[in-house]
Amino acid sequence: MPLYIKDDSVNDLAIRYQKASAADSKTAAVRKALLEGLASIQRKVPLMEKIAAVHAKADEIGPVDPAFCQKAFADDLWSDE
Repeated sequence: MPLYIKDDSVNDLAIRYQKASAADSKTAAVRKALLEGLASIQRKVPLMEKIAAVHAKADEIGPVDPAFCQKAFADDLWSDE
């Protein structure tokens, strides 16, 4: 089934992409652009998966030491010794 682009600006983009990507035809250029766009979308990790990974890392690190003193730790980092 042929793809008919009614919008002149979209047609111009397809032609520009064809030239920039050295595609053999406008159809090949549109196919390539759509495949690349889909691959890009599929590579994105959903926010909930990112949050789950952060929670897993925090669980791996373990609970905070209640005796830990942030000020003493920072002071030690800045000491000249």
